[in-house]
Amino acid sequence: MPAEPPRGRGVALYGPPASGKDTITAALTARDGRYQHFRPLKAGAGRTTGYRPTTAAALEQLRTAGALIWETHRYGAVYAIDHAGVTQLLDVDAVPVLHLAEPAALPALAAAFPGVRWTTVALTCPRDVARARIEHRRTGDTGARLAAYDTFQPLPRTDVVIATDALTPSAAADLIAASMGPSGSSHGDR
Repeated sequence: MPAEPPRGRGVALYGPPASGKDTITAALTARDGRYQHFRPLKAGAGRTTGYRPTTAAALEQLRTAGALIWETHRYGAVYAIDHAGVTQLLDVDAVPVLHLAEPAALPALAAAFPGVRWTTVALTCPRDVARARIEHRRTGDTGARLAAYDTFQPLPRTDVVIATDALTPSAAADLIAASMGPSGSSHGDR
């Protein structure tokens, strides 16, 4: 059995479009069921797999109530991290795995959950690999996703950096779990 992930912990997978966030999340959750994908709210067009579909009006109500931690407007949709959704996972001692692509999302997440230690994992891949992955998905918005890839801002410090074109998803999941440590301490920022 894998070592138990520490309580009060979360994983922030940070990377540009098609860097492997979904694939690494699937490997983490397969490795240990305590890792749980946080499915953000989504209002707008496009695929709904991996999201909790909602409406613009419902998001506005949450925004007005101060219940949203972060939101991103891309590809004709709004993606939002809500406080209640993350709290539900933490309340059952799950380790939420969040997908992020904007630097300011991390301090917002830390401020919303000051008692949680977020392990930040930077996912990278070359642009040609990202393009091939985007085209394989057939979402019809390759240009917009590549534009997001081209303007993506890396973080100055992370706990782990994974080149997803060079490491298997299973090995990446093992590396992330090991970086969290059995006692809850990270192995430092890189």
